[in-house]
Amino acid sequence: MQIIHHGAVNGVTGSCHQLDINAQHPSSYLIDCGLFQGAETAGKNSASQLQIDFTIDHIKALIVTHCHIDHVGRIPYLLAAGFKQPIYATTATASLLPLVIEDALKVGVTHDQKLIRACLNQLSKLIVPIDYNQWISLPINLSSNATLPVNQINLKFKPAGHILGSAYVELDLKGPGHKHRVVFSGDLGATYAPLLASPKSPYRADTLVIESTYGDKNHQGRQDRSKQLREIIEKAVQDNGVVLIPAFSIGRTQELLYEFEHIIYRNQHNPMWQNIDIIVDSPMAANFTQKYREFKNLWDKEAKRKLKQGRHPLDFAQLTTIDSHQDHLAVINYLDSVNKPAIIIAASGMCTGGRISNYLSRFLPKTTTDVLFVGYQAQGTTGRDIQEYGPQGGYVYIEEQRININATIHTISGYSAHADQHNLINFVKRMHHKPKHICIVHGDAEAKQALSSAYQTLLPMAEIEIGKAEQHQTAIKNSSPVR
Repeated sequence: MQIIHHGAVNGVTGSCHQLDINAQHPSSYLIDCGLFQGAETAGKNSASQLQIDFTIDHIKALIVTHCHIDHVGRIPYLLAAGFKQPIYATTATASLLPLVIEDALKVGVTHDQKLIRACLNQLSKLIVPIDYNQWISLPINLSSNATLPVNQINLKFKPAGHILGSAYVELDLKGPGHKHRVVFSGDLGATYAPLLASPKSPYRADTLVIESTYGDKNHQGRQDRSKQLREIIEKAVQDNGVVLIPAFSIGRTQELLYEFEHIIYRNQHNPMWQNIDIIVDSPMAANFTQKYREFKNLWDKEAKRKLKQGRHPLDFAQLTTIDSHQDHLAVINYLDSVNKPAIIIAASGMCTGGRISNYLSRFLPKTTTDVLFVGYQAQGTTGRDIQEYGPQGGYVYIEEQRININATIHTISGYSAHADQHNLINFVKRMHHKPKHICIVHGDAEAKQALSSAYQTLLPMAEIEIGKAEQHQTAIKNSSPVR
């Protein structure tokens, strides 16, 4: 068996991992096929960033952990390369994925509706929705004339708590007298995040491929971050300025709405909170929020309890959703001309494009503006530049225009949808049968190294390695005997 990494090894984007089995009669399986962003695109033209530069001849299936663009953005190019195998995803992810791919095509590829429709039609033919906690058999190359190390491979999705439909993947490889379980974490959610339940550890893993976005940091507690969010907003709007919150349309936006509804509910006698406008400027976010409502059976106990109380965590009086581009521009002009505070939530979450860019261009130079980051900002992104240079009174380039930063910049790490170091360690610690081999991916160098050291302390006899863009081999000899 070997695992080849086609992304998410030099940073946190472009997730794409290939599991190869049976050298004599090879079968391969892709886990995610994501888009590169930020520093990982440096020195590459757009074509080279998107192309599928590996052979797909033996790939028998694509397994999607969740539908953030850095995990699914290269799927159209995979289809264009001739991929016609099943695409397995959880039921909720299967419902969200066409929306994500359609938006990605419109923003980054083409406005030709015939091409977009052709891609979506092909995608719909290949998607196979799978419920959580259900084992299924995957296609595999077999030969009646050969005894293969692996003659059966089974897949199961387990809730990852990252965004709606997100999962970590268990793959059981079985052969004559032995078995080997490989777990791919995808992106794991943080403990006590709003809306979705925290992930539970798998019973066992022989090989674990795990993300490390916050492998060197721990988040604030739920109460602390909620208090900080409320205090930042209350202070920020005293000068009647706007508060800009860059947030991805799926996951972070819904968590923020959930949190704002909670704050408003708890401050029913505070005129500021009862009157402030909360604007979600993203038709995509509106579509995804509707999907969150459709799949409320996946919400955690706290969120379901609020529904029973007659509250609407994702739909409340102060919330306004902006749809058309014309309305988007009108809102910017309106907010720029009145002396009235407002909270604007818009994508992209790392400020690499989308409607948040227009808000930043207009409002970053204003001293009355506050920008609040609630998610990870990858190296090389506009969001990371604002986060780094904004407090120094620096500047940033947006669409090749230099924009001076006079706004106040805030960061609340506790709202990250990613597990922190404590969560990542517990994910392994709570396994009954712990991995003999861990490969760390999807993180900056410092985060991966810190997590590697923590895992080595936890499991002194295990092989802990940091993923690189090259082959990694794991011997089946570490497999467990079949009982």
